[in-house]
Amino acid sequence: MKISIKLGLWFSLCILLIEIVSMTFLHRNLVHSRVHQEYDSLLEKGNSQRDILEINSDPHTLSHISLMGSHSDTQVVVTNTKGEIILTSIEINSNIKDILNIPISNSNLSRNGKIIQDDWKNEQYIATVTAFKKDGKNFGYVYMFKNTFDVQKLISQLNKHIFIASLLILFTILIFIFFLSKALTKPLITMKEATKKLSKGDFSVTLPKPSNDELGELSHSIQTLANDLNYLKQERNEFLASISHELRTPLTYINGYADIARRNNLDETDRVQYLDIIKEESQRVSSLVKELFDLAKLDQNRFSINKEKVNFSKFAQSIYDRVLPAFTNKGIKLILNCPENLFVEIDPIRFEQVLINLIDNSLKYSKESSTTSIRAVEENGKVQISIIDQGIGIPQNDLPRIFDRLYRVDKSRSRATGGFGLGLAIVRQLIEAHGGEITVKSLIGEGTSFTITLPR
Repeated sequence: MKISIKLGLWFSLCILLIEIVSMTFLHRNLVHSRVHQEYDSLLEKGNSQRDILEINSDPHTLSHISLMGSHSDTQVVVTNTKGEIILTSIEINSNIKDILNIPISNSNLSRNGKIIQDDWKNEQYIATVTAFKKDGKNFGYVYMFKNTFDVQKLISQLNKHIFIASLLILFTILIFIFFLSKALTKPLITMKEATKKLSKGDFSVTLPKPSNDELGELSHSIQTLANDLNYLKQERNEFLASISHELRTPLTYINGYADIARRNNLDETDRVQYLDIIKEESQRVSSLVKELFDLAKLDQNRFSINKEKVNFSKFAQSIYDRVLPAFTNKGIKLILNCPENLFVEIDPIRFEQVLINLIDNSLKYSKESSTTSIRAVEENGKVQISIIDQGIGIPQNDLPRIFDRLYRVDKSRSRATGGFGLGLAIVRQLIEAHGGEITVKSLIGEGTSFTITLPR
């Protein structure tokens, strides 16, 4: 069953229950109010007849009262205290006799009279009685009757009006529910179609601008998921293309030079040279595979990080001494600036890999007579380690992606600069595994600064 039908049915059921309860309550109160109006009207007429009789009760007055009663929807019967009928405007039948025979206690009968028959549903009449006096003594009683057919007819009309009103309200509510369910389910249907596309591998999903509610949040989440999956798909395709490219070149060299080295008439010196090339290219493939395995281990959280408290000054000095000759040979000045009492909790082997990678990038992309600095400071309970060079810099458009796998600023993938575009990806994941983060700033022609922030 479609969600629009379910919503419509639930809304209809809830509104129907509310309408039944409210209309039942309204009906009961209206009927109760209307019936009591009839009782009060009957009492008022009886009191009016009592006032007339107390002023004058001669035969002419009695005849006049009887005449008015016969031409009205209410009938009157006047009796004396003994129950003898003095006048009547209606033919006395068994129902009226039963009412007239109801015992009346003067002590319980107030000046305004009382209702002695109020069963308008089952009896033929509703009736009231009022006592009237003559010369200060009770002289008789005024009985007022109204046929319950008139009351039932009035209630029937009231029921008819309530029924029509209920139908109109229900019809209006159903129309409202129809449009409401459409309005609510339209974005859900759109999101359902979007998820169908996602399940089939089509990530080019564009959802309408979400509203500021739960449906809007769901729409935004699906759109974000689609964008992320589309990005991952593109990244995967680029990754596979890059891996293919990186493997194709050395394998081509290995295959080509292996065929040449197998020639019988080849000079031994040339054979050794070709075998060296084969070894170099095989080492290049091995290095690529190793870095890919490292990334796979990091992704699967199988890359062990064994932290220990390290004096970072001595740690950085050992790396500085190791890389200094390479910088000196290229004519680049290398500076280390680190406080002696700075301690951090790191995995020395993994963090050395991080620093060597960043320092090696500075060496590759810096020019002669430039300066590269390694700095470490403690600020606000955190340690910041920066590698700052005066190299060629990184274009602003490339900065957001330099930590992506196999992404290289140098699109030509020059073998002179080496690398596979995996180093910075590994660096970022190793730093995140230490609970830190890495940021980069760069300007073309002025240099690049990598900053690692670690917990103290």
